[in-house]
Amino acid sequence: MKPETAAKKLGILLSAAPAEFTSEPITRDGLDAIIAEPPVWLVELRANGPHPRPVVAAKLGVSISGLIRAEVTEPLTTAEIKHLLETKPQWLVVERATQHEVREEQIRVKDAKAGKEALKNKK
Repeated sequence: MKPETAAKKLGILLSAAPAEFTSEPITRDGLDAIIAEPPVWLVELRANGPHPRPVVAAKLGVSISGLIRAEVTEPLTTAEIKHLLETKPQWLVVERATQHEVREEQIRVKDAKAGKEALKNKK
């Protein structure tokens, strides 16, 4: 697979990975080996970043769209993410509340579907 695909599967920023990772395609077995026994560079990258947008969004508890609305377009390090969580800028508070509402609605819809299925199966 392409290094871009492998980086996505590992949850890392490709541009921050070492040349030996980015220069050649990676086999599925090679990726499995990296996952099973992460090299030092991967452990360091996962711990300190910079992190890709999906990882930043997950760590902040917001959606990727929320990051875009807040104009957070660059990868962030773990220290920058911690700083945002400590200082809680207004955009972060709003986006986290929005994300919470979305999750609540998803749960409500899922429960409603399950209820309808249960009624349907009783008949």
